[in-house]
Amino acid sequence: MEVILKEDVDSLGHRGDVVKVANGYGRNYLLPQRLAIEATVANKAVIGQMKESAVRKAAKDKSVATEQAEKLNAVEMTFERKVGANDVLFGSVTAADIAAEMAKQGYEVDRRKILLDEPLKQLGEFHVPVKLFREINAHVKVTVKSDDPNYVPGLKPEVVSDEDPIERYGQDEYDEDVRY
Repeated sequence: MEVILKEDVDSLGHRGDVVKVANGYGRNYLLPQRLAIEATVANKAVIGQMKESAVRKAAKDKSVATEQAEKLNAVEMTFERKVGANDVLFGSVTAADIAAEMAKQGYEVDRRKILLDEPLKQLGEFHVPVKLFREINAHVKVTVKSDDPNYVPGLKPEVVSDEDPIERYGQDEYDEDVRY
């Protein structure tokens, strides 16, 4: 089945391209999602107009994305999270968290455009890429730190009690009292 793409589709093509796809993929996904139209003789005649408008729209989008990238490269965010032993977070900082914080700072970015392979689960400073256009990426500085003002990075927990915890709680309910 041949279709004409109405939008850019990853690993398939760009807007205005005529591509050959499997019948099921075209009928069940591309056409219902309005990502493509069937490549009929009448629709192929419209391709020229569509490509011209796509070029104009791409140029406009690229200039807007370039301006936005310059602004986003200066953005810094700080997230405070609870921290356990070995500087590991209880929970994580996800792309949705970053998108919400960017919205608070006045930048509307879809969470799917924030390129995190996996959520941030360590303390530290990270430069997170944000895909704004085909070849235009911005990098946002994200700092993850402890919400405890007395927290010292890398400090191992120590036992508070002088009692033997096994005698105190019994073997089945063994639990250390710890502090940082």
